[in-house]
Amino acid sequence: MKIQATDIPTAQWSGDCLALGFFAIEPESVTLDLELDQHLGGLLKELIQETNFKGKVGETQSVRLASGTPRQLILVGLGESTLLSLDTLRQAAAAVARIARKQRCQTVGLQLPPWNQETASSAQAISEGIELALHQDHRFKSEPDLDSAAFPSQIELLGLGHQTAALERAQQVCSGVILARELVAAPANIVTPVTLADTATELAQTYNLSLEILEREDCENLGMGAFLGVAQASDLPPKFIHLTYKPSGVPRRKLAIIGKGLTFDSGGLNLKVSGSGIETMKMDMGGSAAAFGAAKVIGQIQPDVEVHFIVAATENMISGHAMRPGDILTASNGKTIEVNNTDAEGRLTLADALVFAEKLGVEAIVDLATLTGACIVALGDDIAGLWSSEDQLAQALTQAAELAGEKFWKMPLEEKYFEGLKSPVADMKNTGPRSGGSITAALFLKQFVKDTAWAHLDVAGPVWADKESGYINAGGTGFGVRTLVNWALS
Repeated sequence: MKIQATDIPTAQWSGDCLALGFFAIEPESVTLDLELDQHLGGLLKELIQETNFKGKVGETQSVRLASGTPRQLILVGLGESTLLSLDTLRQAAAAVARIARKQRCQTVGLQLPPWNQETASSAQAISEGIELALHQDHRFKSEPDLDSAAFPSQIELLGLGHQTAALERAQQVCSGVILARELVAAPANIVTPVTLADTATELAQTYNLSLEILEREDCENLGMGAFLGVAQASDLPPKFIHLTYKPSGVPRRKLAIIGKGLTFDSGGLNLKVSGSGIETMKMDMGGSAAAFGAAKVIGQIQPDVEVHFIVAATENMISGHAMRPGDILTASNGKTIEVNNTDAEGRLTLADALVFAEKLGVEAIVDLATLTGACIVALGDDIAGLWSSEDQLAQALTQAAELAGEKFWKMPLEEKYFEGLKSPVADMKNTGPRSGGSITAALFLKQFVKDTAWAHLDVAGPVWADKESGYINAGGTGFGVRTLVNWALS
């Protein structure tokens, strides 16, 4: 599929399907492109009035025309003009792409107004919506139900000029999102700590990134007792992955992104049972998927910032070597942790990753993790939690997320709640009371960052979708990649 931007007037465009975006309107008083409506024989105004199309966000109407070109007309609502956002454009473009595929249109013309008169960012957002909506993952089907003839071969963005660079940037971003989607969607017998290390190796070789993979012995020498405590029950070796992008010149700033890399979480001896979500725990490495997806994008864009991508990859399994409730682990900064729940393992792996990242001398650290069910209870499936004691970092991430169309909500770091993590035999326990569970998890992580600006993103809800919506397909969503990229480039 080819996406291109053009300045061809809408009334002069010819192809299978013409899609038009409309702000909120009253059907009886709609103002139309008269030349276009005349070209369509008055069908545009007729369609609006007969279907009572009001231009609400997400509203669509389509009709097959009797003859000539286009043969399909699609109307898509954009809502109030004052509320137009880049994500409104993404969602509208995705809706059009899905309808065009269903109607087996090969050439599509899409006219949407630019956001804030910024044609480049608008063209990028529209292209992202199209590509992500049409992405299909059939890797594990013996007979994929994939009819390539049903997909548009060309989509032209009308009225957005020749935005070659913006469309190229969209392809780069989508490639990272799709990598993250496919990592999350793959089962735990395909994506393991070893294959995550292989993915990092491939990224390093393809995009000229530097790579360091610490084996178990290396981690022991660094005192990573928290990470290795989680890893000790698995038959597969742990891999501590450190992937780095460095610009050719002096970096404008240095950043670290840490992704939780539990390729399968059984719960350990605090075993997850059927109905508790154990069958979905292949996606407990959603944070690492986002980190690697962002690395793929950054490696292509090659900005003037240095970015370290860190993943402590392992499984949380059951065996005679498994850590037990009551065990005490010592993290690489010397802090001791009483394990009172082996199913709170992600924060243990992140603890040593945070200590490692701070030693790199970066200006800011962001970790992403499918960390707590409590965050889903608090914010639902679509919104991730954000914790940071640095208001400037939190604001930068919030702005990056808004441009990406990914939803985050800043949560409190209520220091009083750390009382629930105190242990009579160690510096802390790895879990606190049931109440405020996502907050105490963030407070636990905070103990492993001393001086560096840090933010924790709990993405447990949005990394997976049970059904398609907009440009999100069922399965792994690739959530977090676009926010991380926007933040790194800001």
